[in-house]
Amino acid sequence: MPASLALVKAYWDGPARQRAVSLWSIGSWGGSGVCSLFGGLVADNIGWRYIFFASIVVAIIGLLMMKGTPESKAETKGSYKFDLAGVLTFLVAMVALQIVVTQGNKMGWTSPLILSLIAAVIVFGSLFFRIENTFSQPFVDFKLFRNPTYTGATISNFLLNGVAGTLLVSLQLVQLGGDMSAQEAGTLTLGYAVAIIAFIRVGEKLLQRFGPRKPMIWGCLITGLSILLLSPANMLLADYKIMAMIGYALFGVGLAFYATPSTDAALSSLPAAQAGSGSGIYKMASSLGAAFGVAISAAIFTALSASPESVAWLEGVITFAGRQDNLAVREAAIIALMFNVFMVVVAIMSIMLTVPKTGPKKVQ
Repeated sequence: MPASLALVKAYWDGPARQRAVSLWSIGSWGGSGVCSLFGGLVADNIGWRYIFFASIVVAIIGLLMMKGTPESKAETKGSYKFDLAGVLTFLVAMVALQIVVTQGNKMGWTSPLILSLIAAVIVFGSLFFRIENTFSQPFVDFKLFRNPTYTGATISNFLLNGVAGTLLVSLQLVQLGGDMSAQEAGTLTLGYAVAIIAFIRVGEKLLQRFGPRKPMIWGCLITGLSILLLSPANMLLADYKIMAMIGYALFGVGLAFYATPSTDAALSSLPAAQAGSGSGIYKMASSLGAAFGVAISAAIFTALSASPESVAWLEGVITFAGRQDNLAVREAAIIALMFNVFMVVVAIMSIMLTVPKTGPKKVQ
């Protein structure tokens, strides 16, 4: 994915690049929009294992589609040396952090293993930053973050991809709390898949008219509103399904508004020689954001639903209609979804503090 984004930067410029970014985003962001629907259909009708076989087929098709694509390589000075130390320290730190986030509650936050992993995150994370700041050709070039537009686009990209946890929590809510099948739950997200594909080009037009800052903020606001619409787990299931369908559609609209302006703002800030590195970091932010967002949301939801007394205070604040035997699941979902709203708020703040109202300035 980073390489394909770098090719967009290499082949197109101006409005043509923005159109290319929109089409790229339809594949990247739009592909994620059909995941829940496709996964639910496959899991219920064929079996969840076949999702992996389908992924292999898609990967092979993607490989065949790249046949004949001309190579594009930026000119570099001197010989290239792979930053093995940076990659390894980063890998160890991220794996340890993922285990801490996902397994900390199950193993115990003060267990020797979790404390050791926390120490590993600190040690290897510190080593990573030290290596990257001294290596001549670093795995992550922190000099790119001297540019405020690139910084805001990348940070908000990390956070807005983190709200992927919204899908996990809301779908688990209707399945565990409402006894819906995976296919029935997946069909609720149809509006998300349609909206994110249909509105990607709208985000492009907004970018061309207003610049990247406003569409990025508007996209975040709409995404935040969609999560709020998915949050009232105190409603009856029939009413919640209506709210969910509206919420998923707005979720797609918000991400569509954000996608092209953010990606183009990041690419516009990069000189040709740094397109590969910058695109890699930007796309890595997407992947890490989604991974950590899903992991943290799942950890919150699982931990709280397994410990009803920890969220029982919500019963004194919110009136829960309908069944009362699933209150733990419904209460845990509300808290987990509020975490996703928090990430959207931080994303908006990062855009407002870093992305200038004027056009992006290239990194020197």
